[in-house]
Amino acid sequence: MDAATVLERTDRVRTARAKPRVAIVLFNLGGPDRIESVRPFLYNLFSDPAIIRAPAPIRQALAWLITRRRLGPASENYAILGGRSPLLELTEAQGRALEATLAPEMTARCFVAMRYWHPMSDETARAVRAWGPDEVILLPLYPQFSTTTTGSSLDAWREAAAKAGLVAPTRVVCCYHSDPAFVGATAAIVRRAYDEARSSLDPSVPLRVLFSAHGLPESIVTAGDPYQWQVEQTVAAVAAAMDVPELDHVVCYQSRVTPQKWIGPSTEEELKRAGADRVAVLVVPIAFVSEHSETLVELDVEYREEAAALGVPGYFRAPAQNSDAGFVAALAALVRRAREGERTLCSFRGARTCPKRHGDCPHARRGFVTAKASV
Repeated sequence: MDAATVLERTDRVRTARAKPRVAIVLFNLGGPDRIESVRPFLYNLFSDPAIIRAPAPIRQALAWLITRRRLGPASENYAILGGRSPLLELTEAQGRALEATLAPEMTARCFVAMRYWHPMSDETARAVRAWGPDEVILLPLYPQFSTTTTGSSLDAWREAAAKAGLVAPTRVVCCYHSDPAFVGATAAIVRRAYDEARSSLDPSVPLRVLFSAHGLPESIVTAGDPYQWQVEQTVAAVAAAMDVPELDHVVCYQSRVTPQKWIGPSTEEELKRAGADRVAVLVVPIAFVSEHSETLVELDVEYREEAAALGVPGYFRAPAQNSDAGFVAALAALVRRAREGERTLCSFRGARTCPKRHGDCPHARRGFVTAKASV
């Protein structure tokens, strides 16, 4: 090997080492990896104080009761999916795509922190510490912030990072509900699905878009959670970006699991209305960015059957983003902006986006912190 080749390789090694080592922690819900995991997964979900807001003994008793009631139907749903959730594999694929997109400018490694099943925050925080990053970006795969999703994941992560002794400078992306790149990528996916649905329908049959998001108890929203407002912002932005004149569309909410009043209208109610109006529907999972049981079973199987029984003349479903190139590019841009900004807690715009009435916005609870401090 001649001296020039040795020098060139040395320069490449120095350049690689000069790149910052950035750990990107992807927050997601998680899902059982086998049928036997369904029960503990459900119990972890319903015993979370962010989900069931009651003192510990009452919450644990309620979690046990809800888990017992939901175990049969949930197990049947996961059996349809082959006995396990595909969410982990899809999230890992999103992480690999994000790493590749960011590779020219940083040594990025994505880690997955699931909230209710493995890998959870404790094991992920230990893995991040072992990797030795220069900085950490916490990136939720929930476009809209809720105390029940991103907020709960943040609480779990802070505790896990402290236990693991992870002290790298950390920034949090709290939400990207109306981020132009995210909206553009999502609108392109929905527009393709809309055009395909429209072309398969008789021209005389109207088509309505149901933007379906996971629901929340109304009491959580009334207490200040910004999720519903952020979902509405996403829908308004995506509908506008689709550029369909006089688009017939509505926001609705699915997956109610407790007897208290939930935000509405429900997706079931909108299917009933579509049947009465004799309009076909395109269902869009607007708050999910990966396929999982609530899209692959609840939307694709249960609601499809319900729509047919209600006389809906056509039922179509837009896919989730998964590893769509435009969506991954939007995530990469969020990482870049978070690193370049001076805040440790940032929305897609940097500062707070939620109206003041939403007191559970993380910016209201934690305020402004410079990037010189740790979250």
